Amino acid sequence: MREPLPADMFDELCPSSLNPIRFGDKWAALVIRCLEHGPRRFSELRVPLSRVTPKVLTQSLRSLERDGLVERTVHPTAVPHVEYELTPLGRSMLGPMAVACAWAREHWDELLDARESYDDRGRLDRTG
Repeated sequence: MREPLPADMFDELCPSSLNPIRFGDKWAALVIRCLEHGPRRFSELRVPLSRVTPKVLTQSLRSLERDGLVERTVHPTAVPHVEYELTPLGRSMLGPMAVACAWAREHWDELLDARESYDDRGRLDRTG
């Protein structure tokens, strides 16, 4: 039995939410992180990725599969189930992603300040 994914794996204070470096679509890096320790079912991915709609998660998984980063396996049991797993190519993304997350942690305050400043300017432009 594998360890369940924690619901707060990607809370709002996670550096990945501020990381300006994108790996595929907006959610691809988070999906890759969820698959880091082995295959997962769609319902398992939905726990830490609760902010992602099922439709968008499906699109992200299909995109990752198309790019050769994720493999989708249908298990033909009495009640068939599907699992998603990183391919060797997908696993090769873990190192660069770790570096990008470390960078975001290191520059957390600067990123927050920049976003806040930008948002404040935008509010002034709309009202002024």
